[in-house]
Amino acid sequence: MARLVKAKALRAQNTVAIARGLLGKFLVRATPRGPAAAMITEVEAYDGPHDRASHASRGRTARNAVMFEPGGVWYVYLCYGVHEMLNLVTGPRDYPAAVLIRGVAGASGPGRLTRAFNIDRGFNGAPAAPAGGLWIEDRGVRLARGAIRATPRIGVAYAGPAWAKKPWRFVLTESAAASRSRPPG
Repeated sequence: MARLVKAKALRAQNTVAIARGLLGKFLVRATPRGPAAAMITEVEAYDGPHDRASHASRGRTARNAVMFEPGGVWYVYLCYGVHEMLNLVTGPRDYPAAVLIRGVAGASGPGRLTRAFNIDRGFNGAPAAPAGGLWIEDRGVRLARGAIRATPRIGVAYAGPAWAKKPWRFVLTESAAASRSRPPG
């Protein structure tokens, strides 16, 4: 039975733990034909203003202001003028932390994910809840020991070695990611 992952749970622990815990949960999008869902298979954590790879490392701006909101809202931004990127804000108010949703079953890569789910900046600041049209559900998937790999984050060399090498990217192994879920399309 599917259970909505509520906003309180998205700020009840540290961002790295939340990121890891999102694997095996389902990203769900309201569509005219009903909800479409796919299992989350890849994420990256960005934790606070001290994280040199985070958009918040240089302080609050118009672009990243939603990261300073309480956890449970979406942060969506345009990357390189091409790809929308979907992040789940996880920190308490005024502590900018978020998890980049990098992939779901059937759509590997953050740009492919947002295209498959028709996600744009209109979701920026929206609640991660059915009322916002995009949410996360726990459908009771149990991940086997060894199903999750931790690796360095991707594309953050500019943050310097100490931050770029943090193992804050979490990926389901191929066998664990096998699922009947598919993104809309």
